[in-house]
Amino acid sequence: MSVASQMSPTRDDFAALLNETYGETEAFEGSVVKGKVVAIEKDMAVIDLGLKTEGRVALREFAGPGAAPLVVGDEVEVYLERIENALGEAVISRDKARREESWVKLELAYNAQEKVEGVIFNQVKGGFTVDLEGATAFLPRSQVDIRPIRDVTPLLGVPQPFVILKMDRRRGNIVVSRRTVLEESRAEQRHEIVANLEEGAVIDGVVKNITDYGAFVDLGGIDGLLHVTDIAWRRVNHPSELLTIGQTVKVRIVKINHETHRISLGMKQLQDDPWTGIEAKYPINARFQGRVTNITDYGAFVELEPGIEGLIHVSEMSWTKKNVHPGKIVATSQEVDVQVLEVDSSKRRISLGLKQTLANPWESFAERFPVGTVLDGEVKNKTEFGLFVGIDGDIDGMVHLSDLDWNRPGEQAIEDYKKGDQVKVQVLEVDVEKERISLGIKQVVGEGAAKADDAGDIRKGAIVTCEVAEVKEGGIDVKIIGTDLVAFIKRSDLARDRADQRSERFAVGEKVDARVTLYDRRARKIGVSIKALEMAEEKEAIAQYGSADSGASLGDILGAALKARSDSDNAKKR
Repeated sequence: MSVASQMSPTRDDFAALLNETYGETEAFEGSVVKGKVVAIEKDMAVIDLGLKTEGRVALREFAGPGAAPLVVGDEVEVYLERIENALGEAVISRDKARREESWVKLELAYNAQEKVEGVIFNQVKGGFTVDLEGATAFLPRSQVDIRPIRDVTPLLGVPQPFVILKMDRRRGNIVVSRRTVLEESRAEQRHEIVANLEEGAVIDGVVKNITDYGAFVDLGGIDGLLHVTDIAWRRVNHPSELLTIGQTVKVRIVKINHETHRISLGMKQLQDDPWTGIEAKYPINARFQGRVTNITDYGAFVELEPGIEGLIHVSEMSWTKKNVHPGKIVATSQEVDVQVLEVDSSKRRISLGLKQTLANPWESFAERFPVGTVLDGEVKNKTEFGLFVGIDGDIDGMVHLSDLDWNRPGEQAIEDYKKGDQVKVQVLEVDVEKERISLGIKQVVGEGAAKADDAGDIRKGAIVTCEVAEVKEGGIDVKIIGTDLVAFIKRSDLARDRADQRSERFAVGEKVDARVTLYDRRARKIGVSIKALEMAEEKEAIAQYGSADSGASLGDILGAALKARSDSDNAKKR
């Protein structure tokens, strides 16, 4: 070996010398190492890591809740990023060391689903930041408490448990929840409390919240629902009528759901049921006084006593007002007299009547205005079957089409009347049970107004002369000459021969003879037929002038009959 070689170290010699001086330094970088504080300069701590270089860490990184001031000689753990920088110093960090330590512990707790302790120290968009012993986690606002809270100041800086919902070490993200911890604690507490409660037990509670449908009562760590229908036996429109927040109440546990931990409470159950023996207290047809508590479209509810209500159906409110809203007959809080119509204790229902406590106007009308009485009335309404006429207070009677006029069809006579007309009517019938009164207008003037004498000897089978009043497609309207009677001759009665049964062959004002086929003197109804007259004349002619067997034709026979009739008429004229 040459002297030169002995004097000049090789590359391997340098590596050996470096390892001897620093050891396996690469193993330190990117890990947490221990060091000693050798000096404190202003706001920096000088840390000796046992290497040829020292590192510096800001004093604020050692600060924190409960942390003691740093002094020379303290041993600390720091994170070694690089052994030497451009200044020849080691690059170290206390924060990263604490973060690394925390991540290891937090991952273990996350995998084991264990709670971790942390401190809420700042508010950010959408939530808060939590210090988990060096690692920073995000606490969403929805995960702060079971119920939304407006002021979180009392929670800041206070060590408390959290549950880790999500971790991503690569991104450095941790999401935690305080609400989950509270829910678990509450569930355990609720389970323990519910286990000690029994249905039917009577306990004290404090009204915690009031809603439209009831009140929530705190039973000492768990809430029960006192429904509005279980507050009192009487009708309660809103719980605030009887309860206030903070009020101490005695309640009975009605039902417990051990799966959902829902508890139903009752106050009225502590009192006697007023429906017991209700039939004896409120017999059928008995009358009582009550107070109207509620009005609906179908009737009104009346309180007979606290806890006992009955319904007056709209049909039982008034004798005469049939299509009126109950609110126009009675008012809320009004005292009214009612009559018991029906009691059903199993369904807790009482049917009441209001009109039954008042005089029945139909009975009164029947007594004051017997059949045949003539009254003044006002036309209230026109219908296809007659007139409704107001005759006594709110009572209406009906004049049927057939009772409007002696001489004209009702369909024609009704056109003479309009709503508001004053008319005279005669009472024809009163049906108290069905609340119906039948009236007549034509009966007021009587048959005499139709001049019964004018009808002469009109009877069924008589021959009358008619004047055509109107020509219609189905027949003709005619007036019986010498009387005020009118009739309608239908097409089939216009002639014996079908070919002549055409209404258009007649003209208004034309005189025609016809035979009476129907006559009701009392109702002033008459039916006439030209066809019936022709057939009667034919029958008479055959009987008088021959028959088909005599060899004479029907034309010859009718001709002879007509000639004889003509001669007779001429003789009468002379």
